[in-house]
Amino acid sequence: MEKQSYGIDDLVEIVRILRSENGCPWDKVQTHKTIKKDFLEEVYEVMEAIDCDDVDMMREELGDVLLQVVFHCVIETEQEHFGLEEVADEVCRKLIVRHPHVFGDVEADTVDKVLTNWDSIKKETKGQESYTDTLESVAKTFPALLRAQKLVKRADRAGVSLGDTKALTEGIADKAKAIGQLEDKQEQAKVLGELMFECAALARELDCDAEETLTDENKAFIERFRQAEQKARQNGSEIRL
Repeated sequence: MEKQSYGIDDLVEIVRILRSENGCPWDKVQTHKTIKKDFLEEVYEVMEAIDCDDVDMMREELGDVLLQVVFHCVIETEQEHFGLEEVADEVCRKLIVRHPHVFGDVEADTVDKVLTNWDSIKKETKGQESYTDTLESVAKTFPALLRAQKLVKRADRAGVSLGDTKALTEGIADKAKAIGQLEDKQEQAKVLGELMFECAALARELDCDAEETLTDENKAFIERFRQAEQKARQNGSEIRL
């Protein structure tokens, strides 16, 4: 099946062959559930490529994400539910409907107007009758910090604010102090959850991405640890941050 250049149709056919009776023993027994974590891992690797500003890495990792999309579509094609064509058709229709300022006669000359229209159309097309429906539609599989910030964002669009920077900062400080005064582990965990949710709200108030902010701090912590370990080895002492 060697060719000078391959396209999306070739990718679909390759996956179909891999899953055929005489295909690959591993590929043909996979299901949506067995490979769903692979999908997530590939997306994270694309994000890393973007952060590294590595074009070659991005091209490769986007290919791996595309493979995941095609793999899931082939599984559904086997069940005679839908294929890649139907997936492409649906997303094209969605883009056209949600961009009436481009494909229709609606006026939206600012980003804010575009986002307002997008939310209104999305709410209507998904049959969401209340703001609570929009909150519940935030995927439960998102990382908790990411989901918290999205919930805060959607609540804010409903006119509900958890407070300004000062109020949130004070609330976080109060909860941190309260945790130290509690003895019950479940109560401590509950208050800690409230504190972390307010941290996500504070990140939004400060116009920061909570996930990226914590990711940056993770990197900084590793670097501080590395330096502390090197110093400890030189001095023959314990590691102290």
